Amino acid sequence: MKFDKTIVDAKLFTELQDLASVLSKVPDLEFDYQFGHYINLKDRKISASHFWDYYEENERLSGYKTDVWLRALGTMTQTNLKDFKDMQIFIDETPIPNFASELFTLLEDLRLEEYIRNKRRGTIQTFRTRSRAYRRYFNTQLQTNVTRNYPTDELFCMIYLTLTSDQPFESFPNANERQHETLEKIRPLLFESFEATSTRDIATITMKIVSMIQENYEDAVNKYFVLPIKHEASYQNDLLFDELMRTDELSNDDAEELEDQDETIDEKFSTWHRENENSDRQQSFLRYELEQGTKTNILGDGTRETEDGDQAMASVQGFSAESQEYDYSDLENLDEKKQQKAGETGRYGKDNLKATKHDVDPSSPSLQDQQLYKDIVRDVQFEKLKLKRTIDQALEHKQNAARDHLISGRLSKKQLLPLILDEEPRVFYKKDHESKDIDAVFTLLIDCSASMMNKMNETKKAAVLFHEVLKDLNIPHAVIGFWEDGFESDEQEQPNYFHRVIQTEHSLDPKTGPEILQLEPQEDNRDGYSIRIAAEELMQHQAEHQILLVFSDGEPSAYNYSENGIIDTHDAVLNARKRGLDVIGVFLSDESISEQEALLMKNIYGREHLLVQGLEELPDALAFLLRKILISAIH
Repeated sequence: MKFDKTIVDAKLFTELQDLASVLSKVPDLEFDYQFGHYINLKDRKISASHFWDYYEENERLSGYKTDVWLRALGTMTQTNLKDFKDMQIFIDETPIPNFASELFTLLEDLRLEEYIRNKRRGTIQTFRTRSRAYRRYFNTQLQTNVTRNYPTDELFCMIYLTLTSDQPFESFPNANERQHETLEKIRPLLFESFEATSTRDIATITMKIVSMIQENYEDAVNKYFVLPIKHEASYQNDLLFDELMRTDELSNDDAEELEDQDETIDEKFSTWHRENENSDRQQSFLRYELEQGTKTNILGDGTRETEDGDQAMASVQGFSAESQEYDYSDLENLDEKKQQKAGETGRYGKDNLKATKHDVDPSSPSLQDQQLYKDIVRDVQFEKLKLKRTIDQALEHKQNAARDHLISGRLSKKQLLPLILDEEPRVFYKKDHESKDIDAVFTLLIDCSASMMNKMNETKKAAVLFHEVLKDLNIPHAVIGFWEDGFESDEQEQPNYFHRVIQTEHSLDPKTGPEILQLEPQEDNRDGYSIRIAAEELMQHQAEHQILLVFSDGEPSAYNYSENGIIDTHDAVLNARKRGLDVIGVFLSDESISEQEALLMKNIYGREHLLVQGLEELPDALAFLLRKILISAIH
């Protein structure tokens, strides 16, 4: 994901996503970067502003965090939606809508900031950092607006600086006299906002100020803030949290047609009416029942055990019991809705909902490939023998190493003193005779996108070294090339291919290997999806150490994936590691590695990545990496 050639920090993005989910208490609320920070009700997203993208790290982090705090801790629970809607109507009708919306947002945010500061004292310093950054910005903008003769923008900058000043009176020596006079007129109203305790108070102050100046000022030219809530529909609740958590409105107004009943009961049910008057409570399942489905007595002509919701509806079956008389299995209930919402991200991530897996088996190696493979094995023989010798020595040392300071075993002649001094002397030792096999399984994923055209030969050579070393060490492994068919991909399906040149179950067969040479550059690369597939397959093996290596030469790129590829791949790596897998990225470059490319790998793989500059160094680099992994697995 890039903004003006800037790569998004995937780790920070994930942290902000977690922060938004935890603070908002809405698990499916997604985080995003946007122009302005707001909550989008329709798309169920909370955003931080791009405004902070190019600030220094401390101010950038403070800006992003406070954006999320203001919306998740403030707007979600403290902004009244009915009053906000009234403000929207006023903004649409005023001749200076930009100024009105920005003034309302500013005043409301300052109210929410004060609320959050009082509730969570640990946020004070971060908000101070935010304020300092904004004050520098508005001071600069003030001078620019004075120069360009944008009076409304000039006035807004003066308003911000006045409200956030730590001095009794803020002076603006370069501002126009007209804006000075206007500011003095509205200053008492601005200061009233410090005493505001509700969205209604802020809306009232905003309307008064806008009404005072709208006849003498044109609308603001620049856009400094956006409204905190983005949604076109009407609101059913007073608070944004309730609005996000509410169920759908009753989408039909039909009633079940019933035959005339001979017996009627003319009686009021008190319990029904008490629940119907549940106006002062939060949403409940019963409220959901009252708003959804077909009006019916549901009992019909038959009889069955009663269920929660019998009197409320037929379209939503209760949880308490299963209907025996009628089959309602094809109708949605509340639990199904929750499962449907949770399943929107899909098994392999929300960016891969339309991705499909297609396996490609290797063909029988030609005589030419077999001979070429032997030549490559000869070329990497030195690295192979050196690496195998190191691993063999480590295994031998572990097998013969004695464990001492034990309470049973062979008596150590060198440590007899503890027999006298200690109550529970540990003076025995044992020699272990452990298996020489390493309990591990590997998968090597190789990016077969078109950009690998100039790198594939050296990559195959490294894959041959990988295969030969692990085969000699009796470690099962797989070598898989992956790519997406860019020409066949569309909104309905994105075919992803996995060329399984070395399969785990056959990897230790002495005849395997030449199939690696069948790997060729293809089209696109959907790394996050491929890593999830490989991790899922790797988890099926019972080895103690499960290692996934990913060879790639750059940023993930596929159909509708370029903007979210880095984040999705980072999430795939993070999820695999949470499940106990070791995931290591290897970046391949035939040129000098730029700072952005290095940052890209760090964002996706964290510290567990290797940068290979100059493809001729790839076999040595891989040997070094394997040595480190295998020695760690031994110990």
